Amino acid sequence: MDQIVIQGGRRLKGEIRISGAKNAALPLMAASLLTADTLSLSNVPHLADIATMARLLAQHGVEVHMNGGAENGFDGGVLDLKAGTISSVVAPYDLVRKMRASVLVLGPLLARVGEAKVSLPGGCAIGTRPVDLHLHGLELLGAEIVLEEGYIHASAPKGLTGAAVVFPKVSVGATENLLMAACLARGETQLINAAREPEVTDLGECLIKMGAEIEGLGSDKITIRGVEKLHGAEHAVVADRIETGTYAMAAAITDGELDLIGARADHLDAVIKVLEEAGVTVEETNRGLHVKRTNGPVRGVDVMTEPYPGFPTDLQAQTMALMSTAEGAAMITESIFENRFMHVPELARMGANVNVHGASAMVRGQPQLTGAEVMATDLRASVSLVLAGLAAQGETVLNRVYHLDRGYEQLEQKLAACGAAITRRRAPQ
Repeated sequence: MDQIVIQGGRRLKGEIRISGAKNAALPLMAASLLTADTLSLSNVPHLADIATMARLLAQHGVEVHMNGGAENGFDGGVLDLKAGTISSVVAPYDLVRKMRASVLVLGPLLARVGEAKVSLPGGCAIGTRPVDLHLHGLELLGAEIVLEEGYIHASAPKGLTGAAVVFPKVSVGATENLLMAACLARGETQLINAAREPEVTDLGECLIKMGAEIEGLGSDKITIRGVEKLHGAEHAVVADRIETGTYAMAAAITDGELDLIGARADHLDAVIKVLEEAGVTVEETNRGLHVKRTNGPVRGVDVMTEPYPGFPTDLQAQTMALMSTAEGAAMITESIFENRFMHVPELARMGANVNVHGASAMVRGQPQLTGAEVMATDLRASVSLVLAGLAAQGETVLNRVYHLDRGYEQLEQKLAACGAAITRRRAPQ
């Protein structure tokens, strides 16, 4: 098992190319099940979750071809997906358990062939993320659903029919599953209280290129008029706003200066507002974003996570690392997922002063963090420890880095190119 070793205290300076968004690429890959033609996706990041989804699609009968990226490996690859024939409607537990996004094959399979048998995703390190919103929505479109032996058995032998689906709470995954399923349903579907995330919009824009009729992307009401069939298309995966926010915070926590190439400010309004309140300058350039501290130390800022366009839960842990080094205190409130403060004990090992009260954490900034051996508990928690390690005095050793590899493409290479002393090594036995 690998470790990441960081010698802290170095200012980051240089440029980092932002990869395609994992959370956009995964549903886009699932959309390949909706057509017998080839869906060609560019700017696909090389990540463990992408490989897992590719394996899942291959066992459904999808031909998967990955053509590498640019020489530096940061420009993403081109992924060609052709689901000429669906050879299996079963998404087995051994693949689904590795990645919750696997449930996104449910809607496309049901719409394309009228049947799907998908393993329930099971538990999650950052709390339960039930699929009941997915299932209820599909039932409204006419699917018959039975849960048995840990699997979702869904069938629609006469096809799906459009309906009004009102989500009781915002769910990105449920919006994506229903959006894909509705493209091949008879009549009109309305998704009300739909997720507005850029990754949902990116999926919708790709589906439109494939021949879908969709209106209202980016709003909380999406209207889909079903069509007979979809065709192939070419689509570039949107830049990863979470990676962008992570590296912006890396610049801030190290008093560095970074150009984030390909980053989009319009997807990060809430994050940029917090950074600017904390004393970080974020400027748009013709290549992306330029990030540096305005002057003096970072200031404590209160943050509450909310569905988009609010502050993203996927940047909460990174913000906590940044606030651990700030002047003053910050209250960080997590409103999306329970159990998403698992990084707090690890940050405390490095000298962070954090007190958790239910869904809120009071962070009192410290003048200096110190390196320590720490353990990743989930994807975003792991990168928060990397940020802390970049700012800390001495050596930080991060264990369980497979969490990082699920969502950050070539993280140590990107940081090292900007002056970080960061390496990967095999953990001692």
